[in-house]
Amino acid sequence: MSTETLPLTARRWVPWDASPTRADLYCWYAIAAMAVYYMAIWPFRPFLIGTNALLLAMLTGAKEAVIAAGAFAATGSYPLVLAVLAASIGMIKFDPVQWWAGRLWGPAIIGKFARRSRSAAWFAARAEGLSPWLMMPAVALAPWTPFPSSLVYAAAGWTGMRLRTFLLVDGIGTVIRSVVYAGLGYAIGQPAVDIAEAISANGIWVSLGIVLIAVLVQMWRRRRSPT
Repeated sequence: MSTETLPLTARRWVPWDASPTRADLYCWYAIAAMAVYYMAIWPFRPFLIGTNALLLAMLTGAKEAVIAAGAFAATGSYPLVLAVLAASIGMIKFDPVQWWAGRLWGPAIIGKFARRSRSAAWFAARAEGLSPWLMMPAVALAPWTPFPSSLVYAAAGWTGMRLRTFLLVDGIGTVIRSVVYAGLGYAIGQPAVDIAEAISANGIWVSLGIVLIAVLVQMWRRRRSPT
């Protein structure tokens, strides 16, 4: 049965009310692909942090990866600017998808993102009245706020912020964060490199532990879910 023929009560988990447009489906598939991407790459993070932190920073944008990339730059593996560039790509790569979701679905997707915490619900309740200008500092500082970044980016799209404005503001904030974390790693230097290499040396056990925990969590959720 196609999505278009499903009754609304059977597809309440999607953020649209009527039959989805092509844009709805493309954006929804992009969000699903993001989730699959991060789940697929998670077990490889322990291997990469000590063997190719630069690649890991570009793939994930994770703070620990960026710090490690900066630390390797301090030992002469590559220029620090390369670590900042890789980190910036890793941090910003999926942000436009979340902006697009907010532009398409507004309060429907905001409500889904806001279920994660009380602070998220507080922000969502006040986001509708914010102008795109007031959203600009929130977008730039999103990962440093108590609210989920996905919620802030979606709210930017919902409140009418243009894509080019969003990319500019988000890009500025992303570069600042990349400089801060890569600079921290650069300042730490060799000790951070030693820690990253030690993690990678035991990466097989760390990865197996991650996979085991993921499996146990899924089993626990299935047992708790109603039949």
